[in-house]
Amino acid sequence: MTAGLLTALVVLAVATGAGLWWRRRDGRLRPAATIAPTPPEDLSDLGVVAGTAVTLLQFSSAFCAPCRATRLVCASVAERFAGVRHVEVDVAEHLDAVRRLGIWRTPTVLVVDASGAIVHRASGTPNRAQVIAAVAPLISAGAAR
Repeated sequence: MTAGLLTALVVLAVATGAGLWWRRRDGRLRPAATIAPTPPEDLSDLGVVAGTAVTLLQFSSAFCAPCRATRLVCASVAERFAGVRHVEVDVAEHLDAVRRLGIWRTPTVLVVDASGAIVHRASGTPNRAQVIAAVAPLISAGAAR
């Protein structure tokens, strides 16, 4: 009886720890340099336009409910700030780019600067404040609409 109780407690503690870790990371925009420093890639095949101050590149799938919430967050930030563009990419139509960029789940949002470098990345739905905080240093002062 004691071994069974101890096993149950250990499993419960591990599951709780894993859940808390997942919740902490889900949707958080992280600097891309801490993930995998890479030189700027050509993302024009995904709709990124050279010279755009900031592109919010969202990878989504057709049956993804969090993707709809992420679309609303990114679109509202793009509407609020001049020089910010939101582009949504269907992962099923761009499997080569998904593999090349290491997209493991939807939604994933990449914040791309004017040079084409990926500067931030979020797996899951980021909140509006996080997206604004990631975008603000990349756009010129007075860009709010």
